[in-house]
Amino acid sequence: MTHRVPTVSALTAAGIVLPSLGADTASPSLNLITLGRVRADVALRRADVLLRGCA
Repeated sequence: MTHRVPTVSALTAAGIVLPSLGADTASPSLNLITLGRVRADVALRRADVLLRGCA
């Protein structure tokens, strides 16, 4: 999937690791990414990074 590398790089740069990150193989034409299961603290850090990026 072409979006996987930039997504992983951006999350890694923010100090966020999502071990279950992967391509959604059920709908390849939509280029969806499955974020998988994460701990609550990781989800909160991800939300914080997204909010700061949108500011």
